[in-house]
Amino acid sequence: MTKTIAVAMGGYSSEADISIKSGEVVYQHLSSVSNYIVYRAHILKNNWFVKLDSGEEIPIDKSDFSVSINGQSIFFDCVFNTIHGSPGEDGLFQGYLQTLKIPQTACDYYQAALTFNKRDCISVLKAHGIKTAKNVYVNKGDDIDPEKIVNLVGLPCFVKANRAGSSYGISKVKKVEDIMSALEHSFKEDEEVIIESFLDGTEVSVGVINFDGEAKALPVTEIISENEFFDFEAKYLGKSQEITPANLSKEQTEEVQNLAVKIFKLLKLKGLTRSEFIFHNDQPHFLECNACPGLTEASLLPQQAKAAGISLQRLFSYAVEVAIDNFEG
Repeated sequence: MTKTIAVAMGGYSSEADISIKSGEVVYQHLSSVSNYIVYRAHILKNNWFVKLDSGEEIPIDKSDFSVSINGQSIFFDCVFNTIHGSPGEDGLFQGYLQTLKIPQTACDYYQAALTFNKRDCISVLKAHGIKTAKNVYVNKGDDIDPEKIVNLVGLPCFVKANRAGSSYGISKVKKVEDIMSALEHSFKEDEEVIIESFLDGTEVSVGVINFDGEAKALPVTEIISENEFFDFEAKYLGKSQEITPANLSKEQTEEVQNLAVKIFKLLKLKGLTRSEFIFHNDQPHFLECNACPGLTEASLLPQQAKAAGISLQRLFSYAVEVAIDNFEG
């Protein structure tokens, strides 16, 4: 039976261009599935449209997420969600599609909002005994005492926008007098900031996906940044080494994979996800979880799928089938 799929890409944040790159990769691979008719759905702050191969942009009717092409109304059996940032990673888009009873490939709206909010996600996982960095929360407009912050988390430390991805709004701070400028940098992305202690150790990334009826951990990637940390340049401009599988012992690999699966289940996630950890004092410490991770050919999760022997066509089409089969409208 033919299925009509929309690959949603773009979003309202600084990550829109990266999301479109992910969406294009998904579009190309899903388009080769024989029983799929696939469309690119650009979800931008001021415009929602389907972009045809000709370049023509067809407005999306937000009342039912449909488009009219050559006088024919097109409705979608499933949406493949590749939107990084708001509204596709913070739950807004998921909630919208849920009300329209349209399946989508990412986690549900509450889980998306939780994982997108680093502070809330860490707080939940800490309650389950999962190790994290020491952290301090700051909101725009708060009275800020840099000395007090440093006394709590130490130096160096990381100042991060709470609800942002792709390393936007993040700084590594080595001197107390740089705290305020780092906060201003983060406040450009979000009014909430998280300040974390520096964890010295091996940084790794673990993809966890719904596959073959279970939560499956993919091979672990070790991240070695040429910069101070795994920032935008390291992620997207080749300023890092990404080693899959990671140079870990068998015991370390199993430990961090099991921890990633535990987090996937605790948070009731779905679809394709990726969690980041640092082995600090030989123990994995949780950094963050990406519920809509990058899916370009060079992104970490596709690298891990390849190492596991899973083609991108199979990875993406399986995500669609799971979303449709498990949808509870």
